[in-house]
Amino acid sequence: MTTKKLLTPTDIWSAKIYSNGWRDPGLGTEEVTEKATGATLGEIGIASPEDVSVAAATAREAQKEWAKTPGPRRGDVLREFSRLMLVHADELADQIVRETGSIRAKAQWEVHMSAREILEAGALGSQPLGVLTASAEAGRQSIARRIPVGVIGVITPWNSPFILGSRAIGPALAMGNAVILKPDSQTPVAGGVSFARLLEEAGLPPGLFHVLPGGAETGAALVKEPLVDMISFTGSTRVGRQIGSIAGGQLKRVSLELGGNNPYIVLDDADIEAAASAGAWGAFFHQGQICLTAGRHLVHERIAGAYAEALARKAKALVVGDPFDEKVQVGPIINERQAANVDRIVADTLVKGAKVLTGGSPNGLFFEPTVLTGVRPGMAAFDEEIFGPVAPITTFRTDDEAVELANASEYGLAAAVASADLARAQRVADRLHSGVIHINDQTVLHEVYGPIGGVGASGNGFNHSTLTNADQFSEWQWITTRSHIPAYPF
Repeated sequence: MTTKKLLTPTDIWSAKIYSNGWRDPGLGTEEVTEKATGATLGEIGIASPEDVSVAAATAREAQKEWAKTPGPRRGDVLREFSRLMLVHADELADQIVRETGSIRAKAQWEVHMSAREILEAGALGSQPLGVLTASAEAGRQSIARRIPVGVIGVITPWNSPFILGSRAIGPALAMGNAVILKPDSQTPVAGGVSFARLLEEAGLPPGLFHVLPGGAETGAALVKEPLVDMISFTGSTRVGRQIGSIAGGQLKRVSLELGGNNPYIVLDDADIEAAASAGAWGAFFHQGQICLTAGRHLVHERIAGAYAEALARKAKALVVGDPFDEKVQVGPIINERQAANVDRIVADTLVKGAKVLTGGSPNGLFFEPTVLTGVRPGMAAFDEEIFGPVAPITTFRTDDEAVELANASEYGLAAAVASADLARAQRVADRLHSGVIHINDQTVLHEVYGPIGGVGASGNGFNHSTLTNADQFSEWQWITTRSHIPAYPF
């Protein structure tokens, strides 16, 4: 049997926003392009501040009824949502490749991991709603229960729009909330239209889910909208600070997962070939355009030469090009501005004395996997989040120096330590200022179960996981009950 297409014919969603059905936008349209070729894939509507206000009012009314829906029934909708992701996996993966420039393996992983995210979110609806708490008074029943936050604004980036949307949309809906999604206008179909089409098929009641693509004006309106109770944002630290400031002024809950300049520490007893393989994956996967990318390779001076040679050998073997070619492992940078920024960081670092072991040459949006040696604090490749396929190597003499270098950053998203001595690696890990730490692995790990979130300039805490999603997308409400009103002194 032939599976019905989600995204074609495009006239269903072309030049539209999704808000209580597909309708015309308030800020016109933008082209959707294939990043590797520049080909036009269609047009998407750009939502205005007025569109945001209308969506928020609609979502608030719909959310009241959704909150009354029994949790297991909400879970049923999400389980169907997850199933449909797998039914349409090939089509969704193709769209992710086209819009983000990722290789097919990454796109397929993103779809399947998203299906797992939604499946696990569906299970939240079947969990206990609260607890019977202790009370100091006889005859007083005291309970604490979870209630929905209300309307959740979800703002997602372009680099992994499907998984980063799924991990917020699923648990937010499961806990009885409505969702207004603002995908990046560079990836609005993979990161927005796809969700609307899937949730329509899954039977989500009207008005609960909205897709409002746009840029800064749309995002600011969503953050400022009084009827939006919480903002879940994944993106740059610069924008995250702005969102946090506005939301804080409104006493609005905000979840921020921001940038990272993640250290990958290779101790002198590590298996060099294995460490270099993990380091190459951590640095070059998806062109380094992941907040969890291994941005700084901190390597013990005794093995630094051998590690750099092994890493450079792996970098040279990678095929750069159009990710629709199955042989390609490194696709394009997302846009010209980002490609120019990667080039600037490499050039500025070389001017200050670092060396290129391999790569370093841009070709339009394509950038050769690059290994830099002799990188030190004060150089752009050490200090900044690169967001490109660049692996800067910095050496250290002692474990104390490795920790000092790793923590010499305002970021604190992810870190990794490679060593044959697990006790030694744990001692190093215990001193790292990071929300996520992996021992004997690289930094780009994403699972449904462990909390992913950063500290410092990388965010405001635990963020997304099966362990924490219920707390993130609900409020605790305390209720006491007595059979009669007690007597008081006055």
